[in-house]
Amino acid sequence: MLSDIEIAQQNKMASITEVAKKIGLSEDDLELYGKYKAKITMPTLRKLQEKAANPSKRGKLILVTAITPTPAGEGKSTVSIGLADGLRGIGEKSVVALREPSLGPCFGVKGGACGGGYAQIVPMEDINLHFTGDLHAISIANNLIAAIIDNHLQQGNALNIDPRTISWKRCVDLNDRALRNIVIGMGGKLQGVPREDHFTIAVASEIMAIICLSKSIKELKDRISRIVIAQNYNKEDVTFGQLNCTGAIAALLKDAIRPNLVQTLEKTPAFVHGGPFANIAHGCNSINATLSALATGDYVVTEAGFAADLGAEKFMDIKCRSAGIAPNAVVIVATIRALKMHGGVPKTELADENLFALEKGFENLATHIENIKKFGVPAVVAVNKFVTDTDKEIAKLKELCDNYGVKAVLSEGWEFGGKGTRELAKTVVEICEEESNFHFMYEDHMSFKEKIETLAKEIYRAGSVEFQGTSLKKLKEFEEKGYGNLPICVAKTQSSISHDPKAIGAPKDFVFPVRDVQLYAGAGFVVILAGDIMTMPGLPKVPAAESIDVDDDGIISGLF
Repeated sequence: MLSDIEIAQQNKMASITEVAKKIGLSEDDLELYGKYKAKITMPTLRKLQEKAANPSKRGKLILVTAITPTPAGEGKSTVSIGLADGLRGIGEKSVVALREPSLGPCFGVKGGACGGGYAQIVPMEDINLHFTGDLHAISIANNLIAAIIDNHLQQGNALNIDPRTISWKRCVDLNDRALRNIVIGMGGKLQGVPREDHFTIAVASEIMAIICLSKSIKELKDRISRIVIAQNYNKEDVTFGQLNCTGAIAALLKDAIRPNLVQTLEKTPAFVHGGPFANIAHGCNSINATLSALATGDYVVTEAGFAADLGAEKFMDIKCRSAGIAPNAVVIVATIRALKMHGGVPKTELADENLFALEKGFENLATHIENIKKFGVPAVVAVNKFVTDTDKEIAKLKELCDNYGVKAVLSEGWEFGGKGTRELAKTVVEICEEESNFHFMYEDHMSFKEKIETLAKEIYRAGSVEFQGTSLKKLKEFEEKGYGNLPICVAKTQSSISHDPKAIGAPKDFVFPVRDVQLYAGAGFVVILAGDIMTMPGLPKVPAAESIDVDDDGIISGLF
């Protein structure tokens, strides 16, 4: 069996101008990055935004989410890409909108993030590595802000910033645990003001969130100016706009704000733009990419990171709230292998038929089905098929889903591409016509405490919330400063519906710990740190980087 990268390398891509024609875009609408990648020009982006703003002129929006991830794998991106191809296969004008992969997982645990098998976006090596430079621009812009802050301290500190309160972190798009907590400015008076500092991974930075939530350069600059970087000695907030360098940061990001256009193996147009993690950030591709897709396709397939308790919730409560959009349907990806793991089966025994473990593990899927129903959106379960799945297990899962009022459909995009997802595509088209009663999980006017408790109890199934340290005090201070109407972005483990990565299945009635909170005034949300969650991941004992190589012709191997 060919590897993902070998399948991608054997595929003959169409020129990106040919792909663009499928959605009514000409070469004049594109800024080409070689033959197979392009960015949408700013004038065209404005036209697409205007069209997407009219509900009668935009396509149907389909959100792909999943059960809680396990080492067995779920294949959410593979299903998203396969579904977009399947919709094309049944005669629908579909477009897919996905996030850009981070370099951290590529060289760490997960490997590449462009789908798999015969449901991939290409050129997968470019997309997984440097692509069009968006993540590099975001990292440099983030770190220029940090450099400007430290230079301000060195040059006399006219804003009277208290260095102990600086909340802005440097970033790099790699898993580098040694940079989590550092000391800078050492070496004498000319080397800067010594202070403790921190790094986060680039995809968790506030600049990444701002890029994904800004529709124009003006909005981008407004958000950058609003970033709270520290407090002064009078305990008043200091914003980045007070340092008078907003224009310089925006100049670095003027291209990064524009969506990228690529293609699937089957030449379905794909907008790939923005890459925030869902466990430590808001987990959705950019608003601009989604609006561009909605303006050019009749059916738009997009995904949100990890499971419905993380990515889907943030898609609904943060992205949809900010963009003024709503999904017409939700696809919940599940695998029989992963459900058996949630039922207590070790990874080494997943090939064995086990209906008891499947039924027990279904509790995890059931929780996510219930969660999606709470948002008022119709859903379907996509069973991402593996060769070890037995007929009895497939029949059992379909029966369990039927009992929950949700149809389960096999998805075989990994093996067959769009041909393997046509039944799923037909089902999605059907449920897109069902009545949707979309609503947010909480209202803007609710207190932060109420918003957190609502998510903890309604989505995570906690019995109570424990606000640790100064977290509740800080939340009240945020409200007093006028930020009380912002949504919240919970940073917690992706390995459990709860905060505890070891709590598989469907944990209930636990105490949900809020360890700390952070204000992202520019992005427009408050980050809640729950349990032992890091915003800078580390590499595993055997990183994926050990398998990656390149030959004398520049051909990459081992990326996935």
